[in-house]
Amino acid sequence: RLSFGRRRHREPAAERCPPGDGGSMRCQQVSVLYFARSAELAGLRCETLSVPRQITSLQLWEEIVKVHPRLAVIRDQVVFAVQQEYVLLGDQLLNLQPGDEVAIIPPISGG
Repeated sequence: RLSFGRRRHREPAAERCPPGDGGSMRCQQVSVLYFARSAELAGLRCETLSVPRQITSLQLWEEIVKVHPRLAVIRDQVVFAVQQEYVLLGDQLLNLQPGDEVAIIPPISGG
């Protein structure tokens, strides 16, 4: 399990559900946590975003990048976690619940 520790919180950045919701998928408020380089690129450590309840991991990443376009440069290096479980960016369908945590973790080097 991931340990996220203390974080700053920012008020919701996106109040509306992304286009393509179609009315069949209700939007959920999820907490997005940014670490290391992703926090630098996004300019914050935590925020709340509205996203469809059912969304693929890649679509979720794309929604986050729409809010913070500078994150696109780390797409191929980022570790993505939903509810402290690592998720590959792809067509894996996520069923998000209100308050779920999504973490954006760039590669961490050290030894």
